[in-house]
Amino acid sequence: MHSSDFFATSPVFTHEEYLTHRAGGNRSRRTADSLLAHYVAAGKLASVRRGIYAVVPPGMTADTFQVDPYLLATKLAPDAVVAHHSALQFRGKTYSVWHRFTVLTRSHLRPLTFQGNEFVGVQPPRVLRTLPDLGGGVVTESYAGGTVRVTTFERTLVDLLDAPDLGGGWEEVWRSLEMVEYFDLDAVITYTLKLGSALTVARVGFFLEQHREALFVEDHHLKPLRENAPRQPRYWDRKRETGRLVMPWNLIVPERVLNRTWAEVA
Repeated sequence: MHSSDFFATSPVFTHEEYLTHRAGGNRSRRTADSLLAHYVAAGKLASVRRGIYAVVPPGMTADTFQVDPYLLATKLAPDAVVAHHSALQFRGKTYSVWHRFTVLTRSHLRPLTFQGNEFVGVQPPRVLRTLPDLGGGVVTESYAGGTVRVTTFERTLVDLLDAPDLGGGWEEVWRSLEMVEYFDLDAVITYTLKLGSALTVARVGFFLEQHREALFVEDHHLKPLRENAPRQPRYWDRKRETGRLVMPWNLIVPERVLNRTWAEVA
């Protein structure tokens, strides 16, 4: 495959991916490095970060074209996955549009700011870190001429309720998740229980119960969550806000979440 053919199917790529492509032609690493340097100098490629390149579209320059942030996020580590608020935004399901992208990876990723976008690495929960699929709920989707690895709606729901700070806080999380019309509830429950956090179980159970009619939640969906909810009352989050004790989740839920009072001033 000629380099131009590779560039046509790889709008953002890594050095290693290009080396793998060149290996088919029995070319040396030095030759591949020279070619990449040549294409960058010629304005056909933009060097985003050491080892990551973006193809410059015809008629544009490396200084003016915008690299797609989702394609870039997927290339920041070998196992990089677009996650949390960014995963919902990828699918057009967020209340607010951000220029901060969460990248799920086992690696200790150095933050990157590029073309006005910020990319921040987040490690998966410790219980999932050694699993080959990062705990599941990760898909690869064709997008903008390349591919993006992104968490499913189901994993994203649980991840945001587990780590709401990565979703912009409770109002942003609630409003964004409410834009999703359908969840595979069995997948939601399976992944929730995999995390092994009673507090997250309770938050997920509360969210599903609150949206029971809209999401077609039935008792058999909630039963395994009830069985793994906290045994003693727990505050909704570390802020320890006053609220109402909601059973059977044993959660002290703040009134603003319980009644979604932010909707009154929208």
